[in-house]
Parts: sequence; structure tokens; C-alpha cells
Amino acid sequence: MGLSTHILDTALGRPAVNVPLLLYKLVEGRWLTAGSGHTDADGRCKSLLDDAPLQPLTYKIHFLTETYYAAQSLTGLYPYVEIVFTVADPAQHYHIPLLLTANGYTTYRGS
Repeated sequence: MGLSTHILDTALGRPAVNVPLLLYKLVEGRWLTAGSGHTDADGRCKSLLDDAPLQPLTYKIHFLTETYYAAQSLTGLYPYVEIVFTVADPAQHYHIPLLLTANGYTTYRGS
């Protein structure tokens, strides 16, 4: 079913737009590039895998938050955020949201 992410700037109360994202998969102990993208006007990215199928592997999304902070004229504490997660059942959809502020972040498994 795929993979998606969503970034909300909780300090500003709106989506984080145009954040660069890199997707990696862990294969035999090495992180390999699996995709890339940017968040859209709603802070979402649904195309990290392009047309590749989700596999039962460990993945990480690398959020280049420094780019976003610079566009907001902010200095953030975290120049990037990485969320590592394991896909147990590739038939399910994996939604990986990021709640972001300049000095903190949190995540959870979304739907």
C-alpha cells in the first residue's frame, strides 16, 4: 500500500512546506538510497518510493529540517531529523508523521 509522511510545524500551527526528504533502506547492514522528495503545500509527501514496492525491511526518512528553518528565518536546534522504522507487513500502509518545532520534534505511526 505504500509509504507517506506529513510534517506539521506545531509552533506555527501549520504544515511544514518544501522540506527535502531522503529515504534509505537497510540492506545487509548498509543504508542504501531508496527515494527522495519534498513536502507539498499541505506538508505531505506521498512519493518517497516512487513506483517501487515497500519491502519488509528497516527504513529511515532523513528530514532536512535546516532548509525549512532557514525559509522561516529561524535557527533550529536540529539540522535534520531521522526517523528509523521497520516494515513488518508491506501490504499495510506506513504513514510516518513528524511534529516539528525549532527546538524539538516527535513522531508516531499514523494512519
